Amino acid sequence: MLRSIVSASFMLLVLLSSGCATQERYDYAALEASKPRSILVIPPMNNSIEINASNIYLSTLSRPLAEKGYYVFPVAVINQFLQENGLQSPADMHDVPLEKFAEHLNPDAILYVVIEDWGQKYEILSSTTVVKANMKLVDAKTGKTLWDTQVSYAQGSGDNGGGLVGMLVQAVVDQVVGTIVDPTPGVARTANNIAINNQGRGLLNGPYRAQ
Repeated sequence: MLRSIVSASFMLLVLLSSGCATQERYDYAALEASKPRSILVIPPMNNSIEINASNIYLSTLSRPLAEKGYYVFPVAVINQFLQENGLQSPADMHDVPLEKFAEHLNPDAILYVVIEDWGQKYEILSSTTVVKANMKLVDAKTGKTLWDTQVSYAQGSGDNGGGLVGMLVQAVVDQVVGTIVDPTPGVARTANNIAINNQGRGLLNGPYRAQ
């Protein structure tokens, strides 16, 4: 009996180890060959129902990219520049030919972001703040994908303490607070940090990374 248990345990460890071993590292060959120093962030396209998602998310992207060691073009300035040149929506901005960006701004790489889900989801006894997006970093000259990832994070705010009455009170408080303080910027920053710094799939350090 003991031998069977030990044997089964050993097989479980082997399977778990095999599962970990099959997780392949992201292919960074294109990024390593391109070696971008500067990143131009295009205002995110927004497929969610939250109309302010693009502007809010845009404000959370510069810091984690800069901390990774890249020069990031000032996102607010770029957004205004593009709008003044007749591009009123992120969808229009995403359609700009690469050579136009090279002509006016000359970045090494361009980051495109598409928001898939955003905002607070209220249920009877709890709420969840969700941020979900797709990032793609491309070479500004060739358009070749250098790195891409999915950004996803959800933060719940329900408290199971205090029984049913306590849960109902907490749910009301969450909704009231949610109308005053928007939690999405904090959730977006967490989502960005997880995606950009993910071991094995995150963005590689840039040339200006602080040692």
